[in-house]
Amino acid sequence: MQSKCKAFRASILHLLGDPENDLDSEKIEYWEDGLLLIVEGYVKSVGPAEVLLKTLPEGCEVIEYPNQLIIPGMIDTHVHYPQIDMIAAYGEQLLTWLESYTFPTEKQFSDKAHAADVAQFFLSELLRNGTTTALVFGTVHPESVDAFFEEAERLDLRMIAGKVLMDRNCPEYLQDTPEQGYEDSKTLIEKWHGKGRLSYAVTPRFAPTSTPEQLAKAGQLLSEYPDVYMHTHVAENKDEVAWVESLFPESRSYLDVYQQHELLRPRSVLAHCLHLDDDDKKCMSDTGSAAAFCPSSNLFLGSGLFDVADFKEKGVRIGMGSDVGAGTSFNMLRNSSDAYKVTQLSGGKLSAFQALYLATLSGAKALYLDDKIGNFEQGKEADFVVLNYDSTPLIKRRLKAATTLHDKLFALMMLGDDRSISATYIKGEQAKF
Repeated sequence: MQSKCKAFRASILHLLGDPENDLDSEKIEYWEDGLLLIVEGYVKSVGPAEVLLKTLPEGCEVIEYPNQLIIPGMIDTHVHYPQIDMIAAYGEQLLTWLESYTFPTEKQFSDKAHAADVAQFFLSELLRNGTTTALVFGTVHPESVDAFFEEAERLDLRMIAGKVLMDRNCPEYLQDTPEQGYEDSKTLIEKWHGKGRLSYAVTPRFAPTSTPEQLAKAGQLLSEYPDVYMHTHVAENKDEVAWVESLFPESRSYLDVYQQHELLRPRSVLAHCLHLDDDDKKCMSDTGSAAAFCPSSNLFLGSGLFDVADFKEKGVRIGMGSDVGAGTSFNMLRNSSDAYKVTQLSGGKLSAFQALYLATLSGAKALYLDDKIGNFEQGKEADFVVLNYDSTPLIKRRLKAATTLHDKLFALMMLGDDRSISATYIKGEQAKF
């Protein structure tokens, strides 16, 4: 059978590694007139159009996007799909915000039909915003995970999700038990992990809502299924940190609670990481755990500033997270804009290339998926996004004054949003949203 072949012609940009803030880094690969060749949903080659057009197989379809930029699909390393309907909720910091808005919203996900409706909308929003892979919180209800994975499987997406574990310090209607959480999670792992492009994440919400017994059962799941993920929150808010200290007085730090329960390892992703010390960061590096940097959420809830340079210096893997619904946008261009502002407030710099790295290849490394996604190396899954330089009158006018690729990309990140996404492709097929 003849291979299904498509070639996409546009400006093309991807990264081979961390460019730091070097605007001329050899890790940056860019073709003003480029061609991305896809065969059977995987990258066959990428390079200058004038060279590759001469090598195309007979009958290969060529799709052109003039004055547009193709980048790898963007990766969201921390997001809550059940929180869509309470995004942009006014006036609270973390703990009160959970009680006032989050828990009542999540109660509805015991209804599979409601969960399915939200999952469909959520995944459509991700794709409309150019996000092709995400690490996703469900709710305590197994129905929430089944609904999410059913829709993700239908769309052939590379997604990771899990059922929340909570057995204390939350409304009774959202509580499970250590044993029930373990059994529900085990059933979901057996059903979904490794099915198509789907993976499971053991998901204790955060240390305050799980007893030591439940955290131990989460660790047991990770031992029994060593290739699943662990997804939780850590050190987002100073009041939260103090609460954890009172609940776990035997632990050296908030992060140490997870380490003591054997939850830190490769494929463990911890959201926020705002109030950690150097020993915590060394522990994350040593265990291969990753931090999800959630700038929009951190600004919205007034939680603190994440220091990208410090985590990188200490060897911690980093991905970008929208953290909807505390975050206020699914769009990774808008989250990159917030990341730049957070870094400025921290006294640092974040180039557009480094922001793109965080939203693509660095996110793939954080999820240990960089052998499959994150750039256009041969053999990787062909998930990618087409960015439109003319998406708004302001962007179009601003880019007339841009003299370099970095100028153009930086302006697009600062000013762009969902209107800047011309198309999202999943394994070489255009997604409908």
